[in-house]
Amino acid sequence: MTPAGRLQAAIDVLDQIASSRQPADQVLRTWGGAHRYAGSKDRKAVAERVYLCLRQPPRMGEGGRGRVLASLALHDGLSEAEIAALFSGQGHAPGPLTADEAITLTAPSQAALPGFIEAQLKLSFGDDWAAEAEALLSSRAPLDLRVNGVKGTIEQATEALAEAGLEVEPTPWSAFGLRLIAPAADLAPLDIFKSGVIEVQDEGSQIAAWLVGAERGETVVDYCAGGGGKTLAIGQAMRGQGRLIACDLNPRRLDAIKPRLHRAGVYAEFRRVGPAGDPLDDLRGQADRVLVDAPCSGSGTWRRRPEEAWRLTEAELERLAGLQLEILGRAADLVRPGGRLIYVTCSVLAAENGAVTEAFAATRPEFSPLPIERAAQPPMLTIPGRRRLAELAQGGHGVQLSPRRSGTDGFYICLFERTA
Repeated sequence: MTPAGRLQAAIDVLDQIASSRQPADQVLRTWGGAHRYAGSKDRKAVAERVYLCLRQPPRMGEGGRGRVLASLALHDGLSEAEIAALFSGQGHAPGPLTADEAITLTAPSQAALPGFIEAQLKLSFGDDWAAEAEALLSSRAPLDLRVNGVKGTIEQATEALAEAGLEVEPTPWSAFGLRLIAPAADLAPLDIFKSGVIEVQDEGSQIAAWLVGAERGETVVDYCAGGGGKTLAIGQAMRGQGRLIACDLNPRRLDAIKPRLHRAGVYAEFRRVGPAGDPLDDLRGQADRVLVDAPCSGSGTWRRRPEEAWRLTEAELERLAGLQLEILGRAADLVRPGGRLIYVTCSVLAAENGAVTEAFAATRPEFSPLPIERAAQPPMLTIPGRRRLAELAQGGHGVQLSPRRSGTDGFYICLFERTA
């Protein structure tokens, strides 16, 4: 493919992303399968251009063409004449520049994130919000692994990965975390993965799981289990002793967890919650720990899926906040006196985080804030990690992780203890 042809391909992919709810990586795979003539270098160039455009705010129109034009002017630093040469309309090149596009290229506007998102980021990060947004949209996410202590050790995992040609380093927070130096790796064929010694899990997710504080012999409920990553980590902490219950609204998600648990050597019960599911009355006031990893905007993962930053609406954010408060209230009923309630989102937006936990605390006086510093499990977090986590929390019971602050996805974690 010619450079101009690659640009047209990027425009087509961006338009497809905009017109669907499909993740960018899925749209790119579909495009690659339908354009077999595109070599590996072509596919890589198209993907890089697409993600570059998605990580920058729309400056010259929402469509793929406007995004690509803006990227050439603002990122590549090309002149109007150089861009016009690429947009010639000949062969597979994009069509010629319009008069308005030519004018805009001389001084492209610096549009920002939607105003309501900027306002939410300011509430979460204060004066650092712009730098946090830049890291959230522009940084590349690493590939983190969690070593399953039920099946092996950090040393054994590191050695096995080295034998497979994969170099790793310890993660700074999680004592069971490893980070791939070169993240583009297929782990599925490796014996160490198939045997359940390692699992792919962002370090932020590992921190959230460790702050549950699960111990052997306890009753622990993962109220919104989703893909099961935190369920697996909690099972590792419990070492098969106690009662671990994974709940979710979607039975298909619960079914998908089962083979992962089997591979990891971890057992859990499965309960469907929601209008058509089990009300969990038998667990009311019985659980030692209840984790609520609530459905959210996913803004904490925008470095992985930057296209979602432009799909979120203010109405959807408001809907999610109401749902989160409702779910948190239902899950709280399961906690026994003296037990712990852990609220988690993969979000950096204040409406889903502090606003929800403050509203919950205002109506549930039997739950008291549990400072993050008191809850960190020594065996699960490194000593420097525990210290840094306490610093981020500033003595409070909630902590906001982010790519810039912690080098992880943007998780919010807030802890309560039932005192009455």
